[in-house]
Amino acid sequence: MERRSFLKNAGVGLAAGTVAMPAIAQNAPTIRWRLASSFPKSLDTIYGGAEFMAKRVAEATGGKFQIQVFAGGEIVPGPAVFDAVKDNTVEMAHTASYYFFGKDPTYAFDCAIPFGMTNRQLDAWMRYGNGSTLMGELYGKSNIVPIPCGNTGAQMGGWFRKEVKTVADINGLKIRIGGFAGEVLSKLGAVPQQIPGGDIYPSLEKGTIDAAEWIGPYDDQKLGFNKVAKYYYYPGWWEGGPQLSVYVNSAKYAELPKEYKAILHMACADAHVDMMAKYDAKNPTALKQLVGSGTQLRQYPKVIMDAAYKAAMELYAETSKANPGFKKVYDDYAKFQADQNLWFGIAEGAYVSYMNTKR
Repeated sequence: MERRSFLKNAGVGLAAGTVAMPAIAQNAPTIRWRLASSFPKSLDTIYGGAEFMAKRVAEATGGKFQIQVFAGGEIVPGPAVFDAVKDNTVEMAHTASYYFFGKDPTYAFDCAIPFGMTNRQLDAWMRYGNGSTLMGELYGKSNIVPIPCGNTGAQMGGWFRKEVKTVADINGLKIRIGGFAGEVLSKLGAVPQQIPGGDIYPSLEKGTIDAAEWIGPYDDQKLGFNKVAKYYYYPGWWEGGPQLSVYVNSAKYAELPKEYKAILHMACADAHVDMMAKYDAKNPTALKQLVGSGTQLRQYPKVIMDAAYKAAMELYAETSKANPGFKKVYDDYAKFQADQNLWFGIAEGAYVSYMNTKR
């Protein structure tokens, strides 16, 4: 089913349900699901997105549809939530799809790829392009229904113990990063490290790694990276608008009453907007505080950006040749993004560039 058609029908169902809430509460079944998050409770933005969604579902069903959220590691480790939903160990998960790059790099399109789309551009592809259909086909092979549920917006480019000014400075650099971004940096000579979020701080502190990427000012400040790495780079060219997703076991999803399906989708959509708004509200203050405490803000030199872009395009061509499913999605994604970049460059890009001259 196309997302546009579903949302249209779901909107009618939700509107009717809002008016006749007592009828839903009386006649609908009581359902209790478990959701396994890939994130720790300390990250109130990302982990909190699932709690926000679950609260909305409960409110809209008069408490009849309850979703209990568990942090990463409480039921299964964060990286294991994909298989937990596929195998119906839990009914739901909340995660970043590029974590499952190793299963198939095509999953990254549901989250972010290097030099990929921004939050709003990805929303447009998912809702009014072919994104929802293509992702539905991909996840359907693993008994999963994916639903967008959050975005961080463009992320920062990571914390470095030393400055990087040329491509030669990347060579041999041990950096905490994974997925496509790690593959791209490998082409530039870096040594990607797969390290859980909770282990990044001590690894930077001990010098086990030279650099690490996480999310952005608000979350990075919470984890204290500014205390063990001096230089904070931008932009995070590998995450222009990483989307978070709710995964639902397809058999369990099929069992839901149509009203509950509609409410679930609308609750995820609400959480999606709320997460982005929360980051946009909190990141500016956190960034000013970081800089005020001594963090050295640095923009990636163009020579490094150009080298990374070239490496990324080479990687996409290589992956497309080896993986027909990836090629199918990438060709559609890239075509949509080209039009989006043209529009955003003319409209908001020019506007924001001008406004920044007035600071």
